[in-house]
Amino acid sequence: MIAPFWPLLRPALHALEPETAHLATLAALERLPRGAARPDDPRLAVRAFGLDFPNPVGLAAGFDKDARAPDALLALGFGFVEIGSVTPRPQPGNPRPRLFRLTQDRAIVNRMGFNNEGAEAARRRLAARAGRTGLVGVNIGANKDSSDRAADYVAGVKTFAPHAAFFTVNISSPNTPGLRDLQARAALDDLVARVIEARDEAAAACGRRPVLLKIAPDLDLAGLDDVVAVARARGLDGLIVSNTTLARPPSLRDAAAKEAGGLSGAPLFRRSTWMLAEAFGRMEGAMPLVGVGGIASGADALAKLRAGATLVELYSALVFEGPGLIRAIKADLLATLSREGGDLASLTGRDAAAVAAAGPGG
Repeated sequence: MIAPFWPLLRPALHALEPETAHLATLAALERLPRGAARPDDPRLAVRAFGLDFPNPVGLAAGFDKDARAPDALLALGFGFVEIGSVTPRPQPGNPRPRLFRLTQDRAIVNRMGFNNEGAEAARRRLAARAGRTGLVGVNIGANKDSSDRAADYVAGVKTFAPHAAFFTVNISSPNTPGLRDLQARAALDDLVARVIEARDEAAAACGRRPVLLKIAPDLDLAGLDDVVAVARARGLDGLIVSNTTLARPPSLRDAAAKEAGGLSGAPLFRRSTWMLAEAFGRMEGAMPLVGVGGIASGADALAKLRAGATLVELYSALVFEGPGLIRAIKADLLATLSREGGDLASLTGRDAAAVAAAGPGG
């Protein structure tokens, strides 16, 4: 519905300040009449974490923080949508401006700071869509001023257990001071244990919800070893690799690259894909991985699958390519399957060893 008009919409949106453009887009999606995406080719179906995905292409968290338009987003053709990050209490986030387009680099810098309306507002919206089809996961975070951040994640699980298809525990945003410290082994082990306990307690009433952990691309390999060890020992259902990066590759050309915050988009592709391949090797098939970071084409999505992903997510590329990107990626995946035979599962991890050996790049 929207994709054919993207060549006209993009100049108008890009003439606006980035966060204003984002809010305008979200408001427009909220007002669209509810519809359904055209059915996907069965060859794109994926089963992961005990869930059946109609296709492997999901929307990453950050676009729809407050669950304002998950059904409209699903209707664009996504196989699943992740809302959030949502914190127990509302918080305004960091001062504006806090979102920057790097047009020359096909990238975004953000320092949003978990701005959201709070868990209750999102819970009400998700409760209102009960009975509708489509997988909507909830990305949970901690309030900036929380004295017990692990308790905030537990509260998120308890709040959203009746409504979430899955949970993502986001401890890797660079825009909440100290949050990434939760990736350290002892802190992570305590956090994951408490989250899994809360999930299991809610399972009797709501059913078992998969719990995924979203990690930073800036971990060193010793840190990744710790994350994988905790994930496997505590029985997490999967990892999302990866969040935004604090690094600034020397190839960046846009002046906005100097802004503080997490970098996403095309410049993140190589490092996040390398981290994905390293995680795949360490997991030894123990759990599925979701590949995120710099996906802007079918070839990019295919590279993530071959590096070890079972599912992929994107967000930043939509700013530059528009919603037609979703259909294009799925078409490219189908063309690959027609050419090479097999199914999507047969692609997962095929190039992981080579990608890991090639390193993260500059």
